[in-house]
Amino acid sequence: MLSSKMYIDGEWTDALSGATLTTVDPSTGEPLGTAPAAGEEDVDRAVMAARTAFKSWAMQPQKNRSDALLKISAAIRERAGELAELESREHGTPYNDAFGAVMGAAAKFEWSAYAAYRVMGEQIPVDFTTISYMQRHAAGVVGFIIPWNLPTIMAAVKLAPAIAVGNTAVIKPASINSLIGLKMAEIIHDTGALPPGVVNFVTGPGGTAGSAIAKHPEVDIIGFTGSSETGKTLLRDAADTVKKCIMELGGNNPVLVLPDADVDKALDILAWRQFNNSGQHCSGPGRYYIHERIYDEFVQKFKARAEAVKMGDSKDKTVEMGPVVSAEHQRHVLDYIKGAVGEGARIVTGGEAVSPGFFIQPTVVADVKHEMKIAREEVFGPVAVLIKYTDDDDLIALANDSRYGLCSHIWTRDLGAGMKLVENLQVGAAFINTQMLMDEQSWGTSVKESGIGKEGGLRGMLEFTDQKLVCIKYAD
Repeated sequence: MLSSKMYIDGEWTDALSGATLTTVDPSTGEPLGTAPAAGEEDVDRAVMAARTAFKSWAMQPQKNRSDALLKISAAIRERAGELAELESREHGTPYNDAFGAVMGAAAKFEWSAYAAYRVMGEQIPVDFTTISYMQRHAAGVVGFIIPWNLPTIMAAVKLAPAIAVGNTAVIKPASINSLIGLKMAEIIHDTGALPPGVVNFVTGPGGTAGSAIAKHPEVDIIGFTGSSETGKTLLRDAADTVKKCIMELGGNNPVLVLPDADVDKALDILAWRQFNNSGQHCSGPGRYYIHERIYDEFVQKFKARAEAVKMGDSKDKTVEMGPVVSAEHQRHVLDYIKGAVGEGARIVTGGEAVSPGFFIQPTVVADVKHEMKIAREEVFGPVAVLIKYTDDDDLIALANDSRYGLCSHIWTRDLGAGMKLVENLQVGAAFINTQMLMDEQSWGTSVKESGIGKEGGLRGMLEFTDQKLVCIKYAD
């Protein structure tokens, strides 16, 4: 069994209560390790450490902060194998995918180190005797609550831009990924790049540690990725102190497959995207609307793609799809599949649990109706939900008939038709004939119940700053 401590004010510590939590290897279902289960008093220690460190960190020359991030980036690359192995063991990500995510995390720190030079002010023309400008400055202490589906890279996406511009942070990894979060803390600590208190990692349940972060009066911003339901709870927790909240929440992303689409090219990407990380992607395909003219071809070819996926223990470097993250989530996904069959849908392939561990076969569910629960809610698993539409159906109305608005995928040879759809889709991002193409310079955005604020890129970095108007009259 592995064992880790929390990281507060540059020191390794247990929870004051002595409480711990146990994480599990989802490929085997066996216990993997223990971590502290933080309570409110532990969160308070971390927040106050971040508050104490804030003033001096925010006043550092940008070069000093950027140099620190570059050291962290280099250390993550140097120890990428350690992080990838642990993500494979504790989360169930196939090793090669985990390694790629770790290298992506390193890139987030590197890009943020350079980008921070570009964002801190702008001059406003007024008249010839007055200087007026908007001065940006770090917002303060940021509380981050990290999702379980992409634990390493999502911590980097949030943390790197925040500390690059002078904020300090308290990070709570997802409980089931506690060891991954604390391994990142170890790598950061070992660089010696950051003063004590700039970054603090606390582990524990969301209902206690996460809520304590959101409620704490010395936390200025909350950054969260997770379900819309949890996001609403955190918004309520943050309301009493009017905290700024940056949130990417749930999604049920429509895939619109027009009658002229190249089915093979579409499935080259869609099938990979559906089963990569066991379908546990916020921006992955949610519900497919396929024109009746190509529906049968699409179903049969998706079946073949699903049955070709190599599923197995995530530590096997030849595996393409590992388990879902937990026994609870396995039950959650299987309940959706069972419910769809009860409502009249058809399992084309898959649909069963595989033991040991928390595996679900790559699954294709066809003949789904728009009104079915599996089409209305976020499944978040290796399950393709296929719906046939006709020329008489209003495709835009079907796609927009959702409380979510994260992203959409469109497949067509007619770019004019695709762009007309983009103009009317109520989503934060749209992808035509491609997967999500985003790098460090891009940002994510959401509408409806899929979130608030921006994440990634310069716009995401600006979320961690406040603005101050400065006006100077220098002559009569």
